[in-house]
Amino acid sequence: MVFAHLNLLRKIVGIIGNFIALCLFLSPTPTFVRIVKKKSVEEYSPIPYLATLINCLVWVLYGLPTVHPDSTLVITINGTGILIEIVFLTIFFVYCGRQKQRLIISAVIAAETAFIAILAVLVLTLQHTTEKRTMSVGIVCCVFNVMMYASPLSVMFMPFWLSVAGFLNAGVWTIYALMPFDPFMAIPNGIGCLFGLAQLILYGAYYKSTKRIMAERENQPGYVGLSSAIARTGSEKTANTNQELNNV
Repeated sequence: MVFAHLNLLRKIVGIIGNFIALCLFLSPTPTFVRIVKKKSVEEYSPIPYLATLINCLVWVLYGLPTVHPDSTLVITINGTGILIEIVFLTIFFVYCGRQKQRLIISAVIAAETAFIAILAVLVLTLQHTTEKRTMSVGIVCCVFNVMMYASPLSVMFMPFWLSVAGFLNAGVWTIYALMPFDPFMAIPNGIGCLFGLAQLILYGAYYKSTKRIMAERENQPGYVGLSSAIARTGSEKTANTNQELNNV
C-alpha cells in the first residue's frame, strides 16, 4: 500500500515536472516569432538550442526501458524537448543567412546524433543489465545536465520568472528522483537547485542597483540600450555609424 501511494505521488510530481520543463522549453518562442517576422536571426546564437538538444537526447536514452525502467515521464518531456529544439533549430537554419553558420549547425547536430548513436550501441551491446546501462548513461546525463544548469550563471540577470521556473524545475525533478532514490537524476538536479538559488540571490541582491544605474545611463545623451544594439542588423549598424560620423 505504501509503495502504491509513493508510486502515485512520484507520478504526480513527474507530471508537474513535465509541465514546468515544457514551459522552459517553449520560453524562447517569442524570440523565434521575432526571427520569422524579421526573416533574420540578427545577433542570436544557436548554441543554447544545440546544447538543449543534446541534453534531451541523452535523457531520452536514459529513460528507455532497456536502460532505466519505469522512466516514462523522463522520455515524454525530453522527447517533446527534442521536437521543440528541432523546430527552433530549423527556423534558425532557414533564417541565419550565413552559409558558414549553417555548416556549423549541421556539423554540431551530426556530431550530437553520432555521439548518441555510438553511446546507445555501446551500452546496449556491451552491457547486459539495466543497472550497468543506467550507470553508464546516467553519468553522461549528469555531466550534460549540470552544464545546462550552470550556463545561466554566465549571465548576471536572466528574466526573473525564467529564473524562478528554472529553480522550480530543478527542485521538482530532485523530489522526483528521491521516490525512489535515483542518484543520476538527484545529483544534477540538486546542483541545479543550488545554481537556481544562486541566480535568484544575485537577482535580489543586485537588481535594484543595476536597474538604477541603467536608468541613469539611459538618460544620458547619446546612450544606446543594449537590447537595441543587439537587435540591429549589420546593415543598420553600418548606416547608424555613418550617420554619427557625418554629424561629428
